[in-house]
Amino acid sequence: MQKPNAESIEKGQIIDRREIQVTRADLVRYAGASGDFNPIHWNERFASSVGLPGVIAHGMFTMGAAVQIVTDWAGDPGRIVDYQTRFTKPVPVPDAQGDHTPDTGGNIITVEGKIGAVDADNGTARVDLTVSAPDAEGKTQKVLVKAQAIVRL
Repeated sequence: MQKPNAESIEKGQIIDRREIQVTRADLVRYAGASGDFNPIHWNERFASSVGLPGVIAHGMFTMGAAVQIVTDWAGDPGRIVDYQTRFTKPVPVPDAQGDHTPDTGGNIITVEGKIGAVDADNGTARVDLTVSAPDAEGKTQKVLVKAQAIVRL
């Protein structure tokens, strides 16, 4: 795939859309890699006792999963010069099959990346990400807002 450049992209262009399955096993692996063993990410009883809908994904796991489409599009993670977002809603990760979960349990994070701006003078593009997932009742909600990555072209 050819690396994106200022001539090959335009504002409003969709770079990718994908669904990312997240399971309890993914959360355990992420906890081991990150060192974040907060029980809200693995203990149903504890998560419920603090007012959550059950076990939730790590915010940084969600943020990292979302930016992967930008990394793949850019062709090199070093081309991402800035990435930021606001966390708005948790991503519940049920352990049993439900109406809105995949056969293996868990949840689906949907990510779409769109070119928000092109700065030809600086050789960069802003990619705006829309990131959503079903809540505990299965209603789709935005879990990250103002998720934006600046990519060096």
